[in-house]
Amino acid sequence: MSMSASEAPGETGLAEPARVHAVRTVPLDALTARELETWHRLREANPALDSPYFHPGFAQAVQASGRQVSVAVGRDRAGEIRALLPHHRDRSLIRPAGWPAADFQGPVLAPGTHFPPLGLLADGVRGFAFDHLVEDCTDFEPWIESRRPSPFLDVSGGLDGYLGRASRSGKDNMGQARRRAAKAERTHGTVRFVADSTDHEVLERVIELKRAQYAATGAKDYFSAPDRHELMSGLLRTRGTSFAGVLSTLHAGEKLLAAHFGIRSGSVLHWWFPVYDPEFSNLAPGWMLLRELTIAAPALGITRIDLGRGDDEYKRRAKTGETLVCQGIVTRSSARQTLRRARDSVVETAKSSALGPGLRKIVRGLRNLNR
Repeated sequence: MSMSASEAPGETGLAEPARVHAVRTVPLDALTARELETWHRLREANPALDSPYFHPGFAQAVQASGRQVSVAVGRDRAGEIRALLPHHRDRSLIRPAGWPAADFQGPVLAPGTHFPPLGLLADGVRGFAFDHLVEDCTDFEPWIESRRPSPFLDVSGGLDGYLGRASRSGKDNMGQARRRAAKAERTHGTVRFVADSTDHEVLERVIELKRAQYAATGAKDYFSAPDRHELMSGLLRTRGTSFAGVLSTLHAGEKLLAAHFGIRSGSVLHWWFPVYDPEFSNLAPGWMLLRELTIAAPALGITRIDLGRGDDEYKRRAKTGETLVCQGIVTRSSARQTLRRARDSVVETAKSSALGPGLRKIVRGLRNLNR
């Protein structure tokens, strides 16, 4: 089999790393079958990209929901595709496809491939903003401003396997969830768990509960944009183990205690939109749901549940490990980077201040500034 120049062995006899030489942006729906096949092949060759966010099915679902997705296609000097990065354009700024709910981001490429981030800044694009970039993207290092943990549960072996790896707090909460499930059954009726539901009415209830949660906490309502609702519906209709939406529900009698809507690819499930009915908050139904999902993991073919970036207490207690995701912006403007760092410094100061509760509105406003 012939090799391109970037693959040919050097004097040491070792293959040189692949290197992207040129980047060209095309509409997602203009990709050929061969280019999509290359996307799958590159992703499968890189264990760091096993999250469903890197599957072309996610970008395609976002596009089908009504949001235009473009793809930066990187090729080596021989013209071979070495990287693909799906994204949205907002005037002079581009962001990863699915933003602001894409919990893992970065170019799809084989391990060791060199990607030129500044190659994204063409045709009037002045910045590529990211907030969940996988840490393996070392070429982006000059533009990384911060790193934050993204916890996960190793659920290989189901509940027994998880308990063997969990922290003391994780074990205690799973034990309490078992006892609370028994209490819920005595009080409200038979407890029923459905690991992979296709009930669109339940999905509507999940969105309703999530929007109520946003309103109660003052968080920006993700579902205020109509395309986000359509994205969830489209993902629920997507079936299969390669890529699919997954709706899990927990009932006691006729009451929906908790539910979760996420996405999966292969053996990885991303914990995306968990909700519970506040009426049953004393039962900690979120833990009950997570316990049932952990029990069901082997039958579903799931070995890892990614919880996504965040410092929620339940994530700290439940996790068996974590990865790091990066925040920053690729730009040629040093002034823009300075402004962002100043903003982030104010946000972190407000969060740690004793006046924190009174500063939440200010913090949210700063976070919503054009990144």
